[in-house]
Amino acid sequence: MEKKTFYITTPIYYPSGKPHIGHSYCTLASDAIARYKRMQGYDVMFLTGTDEHGLKIEQKAEQEGVTPKQYVDRMAQVFKDLWKLLNISNDRFIRTTDEYHVKAVQKIFKDLYDRGHIYKGEYKGWYCTDCEAFWTETQLKDGKCPDCGREVKIVSEEAYFFRLSNFAEPLLKYYEEHPDFIQPESRKNEMISFIKQGLEDLCVSRTSFSWGIPVTFDPKHVVYVWLDALTNYITALGYNSDDDSAYRKYWPADVQFVGKEIVRFHTIIWPAMLMALDLPLPKQVYGHGWLLFGDGSKMSKSKGNVVDPMILCSRYGVDAIRYFLLREIPFGADGLFTNEALISRINSDLANDLGNLLSRTTAMAEKYFGGKIPAEREAAPLDEELKAMALSLRGKCDEAINKYQFSNALAEIWKLISRTNKYIDETAPWALGKDESQKARLAAVLYNLCESLRIISVLLTPFLPETSPKIQEQLGISGDTVTYESAGSWGVFTTDAVVKKGATLFPRIDVDKEIEELNKLIPNPADPANAKAAQETKAEDQPEGIAQIGIEDFAKVNLRAAKVTACEPIKRSKKLLKLTLDDGMGGRTVASGISQWYKPEDLIGHTVVVVSNLKPAKLCGVESQGMILAADAGEDDVRVVFVDGVPAGSKIR
Repeated sequence: MEKKTFYITTPIYYPSGKPHIGHSYCTLASDAIARYKRMQGYDVMFLTGTDEHGLKIEQKAEQEGVTPKQYVDRMAQVFKDLWKLLNISNDRFIRTTDEYHVKAVQKIFKDLYDRGHIYKGEYKGWYCTDCEAFWTETQLKDGKCPDCGREVKIVSEEAYFFRLSNFAEPLLKYYEEHPDFIQPESRKNEMISFIKQGLEDLCVSRTSFSWGIPVTFDPKHVVYVWLDALTNYITALGYNSDDDSAYRKYWPADVQFVGKEIVRFHTIIWPAMLMALDLPLPKQVYGHGWLLFGDGSKMSKSKGNVVDPMILCSRYGVDAIRYFLLREIPFGADGLFTNEALISRINSDLANDLGNLLSRTTAMAEKYFGGKIPAEREAAPLDEELKAMALSLRGKCDEAINKYQFSNALAEIWKLISRTNKYIDETAPWALGKDESQKARLAAVLYNLCESLRIISVLLTPFLPETSPKIQEQLGISGDTVTYESAGSWGVFTTDAVVKKGATLFPRIDVDKEIEELNKLIPNPADPANAKAAQETKAEDQPEGIAQIGIEDFAKVNLRAAKVTACEPIKRSKKLLKLTLDDGMGGRTVASGISQWYKPEDLIGHTVVVVSNLKPAKLCGVESQGMILAADAGEDDVRVVFVDGVPAGSKIR
């Protein structure tokens, strides 16, 4: 029998900076659903990725002195590394620079044009670079972008437009006929209100920058980011390619998780495009809330108040962070992130409740029975309440997961954990262990503890994928005893299982000391000093595309003129050249990745600029004692900065 399919997507993330805990929140929620559905036997497709085109990326690359492709290659890898660290089980990772996506988008654009849904015109309107969005005068909030609050500017250029205005009534009708399409309900009401204010045709191409997918029949235009980005959900499955079998198998998506700030794009623009293409719409779009700091401010790169998930994972472990985010914040609502709340959850729920239950149970099983629970057991009426609660848990988790209520599912699991801990106190196995005549009763108590932990470990697997196997290993169980099906039955724990106490799951944390340390790593924006620093680094206070530094920052960089006296390729590298420099201070060696553009003889005798106080680094066996300056002179052209005639050792100011 063919498995039922389940297709879930995250938004594709814009790599204009390092991913933060907000990105992780949406991806973790999607991962929990994907894992739970796989556990239930579904054929799951879980997609995430990066949205890599647009003016902002072009500006960021220019700011860093690299090409846009070099910039997004590096940033996409940062996202991939984080998802690997967080144990994200995505089946595919799409980049909008992937060749198959580029070709499919070009076909989609042409298809919409041929169908009469796209036309050429001229756009003049308010544009927000950070949001990659155009706004009308009435949509602005205090003259600024209504989404991010940043400055907007008037843009006028030739452009292609998508006839979005034609889809107002079809969208409203679709919402009415499919009441669960937009969730939570509050988001749907917002979208209905937005449409009723009047939809304007959507700008879907740009000519003012070049970092985008070229329009095949008018190459001076590049496809504007939303048509490019939104179509990833079908191009990733092979739509408009030679092999569209995955598209035919998985589309329409069962649920698309997005942040509430982009619900409008996913529930108005995206379905309108699909209607124009005569394609099915996703079954549901779910707009989750924001992660806020304790003072109620949204995490934002421009405010400098984002939380680095890699720091948190390195301190507390991946599963502790997964648990906190999925338990602390009801999905769909905004949630507070505070250092105190994080540590409280780790200590109270993970260390005290779950960790203590496993530790006590395995220790007693070893102490009283050498780790093997006897088959001869004596039941008591007290056992029935625990058994009934354990047997009802899977159904409660199913119900919560089907509504994407992760916090509720975990709360139900923790009710059983708490009840099982209470069961230990009620049955007092330490007292039973002192009476030989109570051995069968003691065996029953410990069996019930192990059986409860078995069910708990199975249903925790989608949320804590590293912790559940550790619990099962200490219980001595595997295979058929730890399946989703087995979680609905009592009496599955086998008497041949060898229980063995292992390492502590979650060590307790010294709260005061840890809060002090954590506050240094993750500043609290409510603190006046941090608030002032954040205010000073707001993006709108900086020149467009350029990070400002003080003169004291520039003074830290020691630039010197240095003459190249010798140069040779580094054998272990295809890119590096080894330069021997006379810097007027005794000489130094620098390894530079410029062999694609320069031969050794092109450099010998010339004077270059070297960063002389850069920390030495070993590159392919050569200690590089600085860095020479070069300019990005085009898409694939690098020019070394020569200062011939300047004496070696001269300070560059």
